Amino acid sequence: MTPPLPGDPSAAAPGITVDGTGLLCVTLLLRLRVEIDGAPPGTVVHVVTTDPAAPLDLPAWCHMTGHHYLGPVPGTPAPVHALRLTATPRPTRPDAPWHTGPH
Repeated sequence: MTPPLPGDPSAAAPGITVDGTGLLCVTLLLRLRVEIDGAPPGTVVHVVTTDPAAPLDLPAWCHMTGHHYLGPVPGTPAPVHALRLTATPRPTRPDAPWHTGPH
């Protein structure tokens, strides 16, 4: 068996798991923003989500904020996506984390 690559989401144990089951991405991003607030850089976050838009929205949000999208985690009963927190994320609005800026 080939060992997982460093960016492979199956190789990264989560430091934080955010359960977004049943949430649309708008609400999921609000919850994700709160859950990762104050977490140290390098923390791996697993996001459980049933929203069919998540495979598009989570990578886009990571690109916007500077966090690293690691991809879907294989072998999970529900869809799970992994990301790694960056040391210098771009701020997002508390009421609208899909928009950059501190407003």
